[in-house]
Amino acid sequence: MLTLILCIFVAGYLAIAFEHKLKINKAASALFIGVACWSIYTVEVNDLLPRDAIPDWFRQEAIAEQVENVRLHYAIDAQHLIQTGEIASILFFLMGAMTIVELVDSHEGFALITDRIRTRNKRTLLWTVGLLTFVLSAILDNLTTTIVMVSLLRKLIGDREDRLRFVGLVVIAANAGGAWTVIGDVTTTMLWIKHKVGTVEVMRELFVGSLVCLIVPLIGFARSMPGKFQPPEVDESHVAKDIRPWHQWLFLILGVLGLIGVPIFKTITHLPPYMGMMLSLSVLWVVSELVGHTLDEQTRSSTGVLPALRRVDMSSILFFLGILLAVGALGATGTLASAATWLDSVLPNRDVVAVVIGLVSSVVDNVPLVAAGIEMYDLPMNHPFWMLLAYCAGTGGSCLIIGSAAGVAAMGIEHVDFMWYLKRIAPWAVIGYLAGAAVVVAMQTFIS
Repeated sequence: MLTLILCIFVAGYLAIAFEHKLKINKAASALFIGVACWSIYTVEVNDLLPRDAIPDWFRQEAIAEQVENVRLHYAIDAQHLIQTGEIASILFFLMGAMTIVELVDSHEGFALITDRIRTRNKRTLLWTVGLLTFVLSAILDNLTTTIVMVSLLRKLIGDREDRLRFVGLVVIAANAGGAWTVIGDVTTTMLWIKHKVGTVEVMRELFVGSLVCLIVPLIGFARSMPGKFQPPEVDESHVAKDIRPWHQWLFLILGVLGLIGVPIFKTITHLPPYMGMMLSLSVLWVVSELVGHTLDEQTRSSTGVLPALRRVDMSSILFFLGILLAVGALGATGTLASAATWLDSVLPNRDVVAVVIGLVSSVVDNVPLVAAGIEMYDLPMNHPFWMLLAYCAGTGGSCLIIGSAAGVAAMGIEHVDFMWYLKRIAPWAVIGYLAGAAVVVAMQTFIS
């Protein structure tokens, strides 16, 4: 069973990597491997369950066997429910964030920002975008920040090759920025919830390393991208003529407040983040309905929530679903937990274990890897290993475009090719990741 699941998983990842050569949409490949892996796992486990009635039901051994089978059956059902719930919450969060961004964009809220960026110098814009993404990701989270920044870049840069390089930088910056706060990345949040890291301590110990993780690739990008960029051509047929400045300001402010309010909502209520995102979306929806009465019919038909929902890229959502299902199947088989245990047994020390876990998280989801790491070690709160693990799991996913939620979102929105990212972005992402890890370890060794 495990061999077959791994073969399908690898084949699917190769299909995603060579999407343009195979001419098969990556969402189709991701959905196939996700459902196929879970199906094989479920069928194989269900074969262990009894198919026929057992005549000697009342024998003690048979009762024990039945109890074990029932326990196994409900364990599988519970596993499916937990996995489905986690995936659904991420997808609802993603759809809510993308809809809010589309709603702000349809009311030309982002134009208030892009119109104020006067520079046409690539290097200046690289530093501006990189540092802004880094800060926003720490305040919001890496997924939401990526969606917002990629949407802004589509309004700023016309040349696709230049824009994709900026998108690659956004992925690195978003993951680096999310790693050093307890609300910026899901793995740091996990460690915080499990009382492994403290709010202030993780900021103090990981800020410099996370910043280095961004600055190193940023310097490399800046040196290889001289000159000026061209803004996109404006298609006048798609500009809403009835949008007024107060419409722009209203939806930009509400959109930003709505996104910032999500981590605050989670901290206060302890409800999943997607609930806060849905609350923010509902507020903007109500406002858009009320504001719609001040617009003409043609403008109203293109600026409401329903038109925004139609513009959300569903192939990106389905791609996300397939990837999460496939990785969840590996987690259900125990492969990821076994891999983490094996790493602990063969690698020389825990620092190396954390660094390798970060690199592995660029291929499979970092959440089950961190969960396995939490179970492996009984270490006190704010132990150096937990800090390094938070950094590595948060930033290691940048090494591949499909290695993080931020990368998958960017890949779906801008249709970034896997191999293109591997050749042009991944080397700098790896160098930045290792440099940041070295800084974190050095600070732990010489300062603490």
